[in-house]
Amino acid sequence: MRSIWNGAISFGLVSIPIKLVNATESRSVSFRQVHTEDGGRIRYKKVCELDGAEVTQAEIGKAYEDADGTMIPITDEDLAALPLPTAKTIEIVAFVPAGDIDPLQMDAAYYLSANGVPAAKPYTLLREALKRSDKVAVAKYALRGRERLGMLRVVDDVIAMHGLLWPDEIRAPEGVAPETPVTVREAELDLADALMATLGEVDISTLHDDYREAVEEMIAAKAEGGAGIAPPEPEAAGGGRVIDLMAALESSVRAAKQARGEGAEGEEVAEAAASAPVTELRPRKRAAATPKETGAKKSTAKGATKKTAAPARKSTAKTAAKQAPAPTKSTAVKSTAKKQPAQKSAAAKKTAKTAAAKKATPAAPAKKTPPRKRTA
Repeated sequence: MRSIWNGAISFGLVSIPIKLVNATESRSVSFRQVHTEDGGRIRYKKVCELDGAEVTQAEIGKAYEDADGTMIPITDEDLAALPLPTAKTIEIVAFVPAGDIDPLQMDAAYYLSANGVPAAKPYTLLREALKRSDKVAVAKYALRGRERLGMLRVVDDVIAMHGLLWPDEIRAPEGVAPETPVTVREAELDLADALMATLGEVDISTLHDDYREAVEEMIAAKAEGGAGIAPPEPEAAGGGRVIDLMAALESSVRAAKQARGEGAEGEEVAEAAASAPVTELRPRKRAAATPKETGAKKSTAKGATKKTAAPARKSTAKTAAKQAPAPTKSTAVKSTAKKQPAQKSAAAKKTAKTAAAKKATPAAPAKKTPPRKRTA
């Protein structure tokens, strides 16, 4: 890898010659500006505003524009004469825990390579000291005409440096947080925790830029004379729609479990149940209520059956009290008589005589004998 800066790390009185190498690179697809009518490329020319002449890079210098528009020329000699101790040195000023560095300050990343054989020993010493201390080094360095802040840490067997923004370059998050007071319920937090646990961790190295791949496929298709890739169908716009947060969280947990292969059987059962045909059950037809008819055999039989379910003595007494002496009730009396035990036939005869004297319905004998004639 090509170095972009040569200097040294100042570690107290120890100086470590190093080379600065870019640790990152951009993989985004770049485009050129062209004339839409004929496809000619559009280029930018550096032109002087005073005479309109195009100038080369060698003729271009630096200047500072004052508030009134006056240009104050600045030369490389002027910058080199400044008392800048970090012009060619990465000066370590402190060692702090990595958690003390705000990720908002993170900027570009570089690898520090030992420059030459004599630098190998002090380079390794600093690397191992950083490993054992479990800390990072805060340093100052100058690059591209300005002094910067950096953080040194160990990556594998290499010392890496992250450029840091100065604290006054971090803007305060004023007016960014929601101003409307919101109350979050415990159930919503529980579902959010469940979703986080279901999603789990991911190997960052497995992630890739899907958009860049789609752009490359589209370019390849057009280069072969095709029309590119068909655009996806537009999704239904849902702007301004208020969602049910609990339902969205529950659906997210189910989808995450299904994507990770957890609870697949339950999901299949739920999907099968949802897609199964539903047969509507018709309510059973109730029989029409039969009007009570005096003297109807069915009605009398039902009444007799219900009344005989009670103990024998109570049933006989109720029958004698409620039923009027009518010839149509004889069937009920017979049914009651059948329920009487054989050994109580004498008591039944006595009861029948007493009932006849009182002009009540006589109890039928236990045996299946024709009923006696009632006394007027």
